[in-house]
Amino acid sequence: MALSSVDPTILQEMRYVRPHNFVGEPIDGYRQPVCILTRPAAEALHRAQVRLLRQGYSLKVYDCYRPQRAVDHFVRWAEDLGDERRKAEFYPRVDKSRLFEDGYIAGKSGHSRGSTTDVTLVRLPALPAPRPRPGQESVPCYAPRAERYPDNSVDMGTGFDCFDTLSHTDDPRVQGAQRANRDLLRSALAAEGFVNLPEEWWHFTHKPELFPDTYFDFPVAHRSVAGHRS
Repeated sequence: MALSSVDPTILQEMRYVRPHNFVGEPIDGYRQPVCILTRPAAEALHRAQVRLLRQGYSLKVYDCYRPQRAVDHFVRWAEDLGDERRKAEFYPRVDKSRLFEDGYIAGKSGHSRGSTTDVTLVRLPALPAPRPRPGQESVPCYAPRAERYPDNSVDMGTGFDCFDTLSHTDDPRVQGAQRANRDLLRSALAAEGFVNLPEEWWHFTHKPELFPDTYFDFPVAHRSVAGHRS
């Protein structure tokens, strides 16, 4: 179902519909910027959002359900070692030949089961992200917030989809406000049944999963959930 039908206040910045991502182009299967989730996951996000709004924050999702064709697109890209268009920003310290071995890319994704979301926090009132300056797409995703590609989220220590050990949720180098922001996000979602992937501060799966063994491949589009009530 569309997340917006459960909670229209949760911000959405669906990264794979547009070219600003680690591949450098819109991803197969993402036809419209709509977050699709199972009902239990969407309702749990809503409950977390209610709690966070009282504290002056909003959730913002970067990705939700991901069709298998999108995962296949990631695999083809990772196998093409000559395509390093976005290396400088998203994986400057990782050799592309190691993306599978290091676990950054895989042939299957929990996102395709519909209960996983990539999410961050935005301080309210939510202001639009400033326009990127020339050259910011070449700034490493772990650079200081003022230098890296702009986002209206709070500072989590790295940008979204940063292929680097600094993205590990409990990396000890992340301290201060960045650590507090990660902990706030994780605690708010954990209270509603979401489990964080330790290697990615933004990645959460609602448990128990409604479809634990199914990898869907319908497109990310409004028509995919039109009239869906369950």
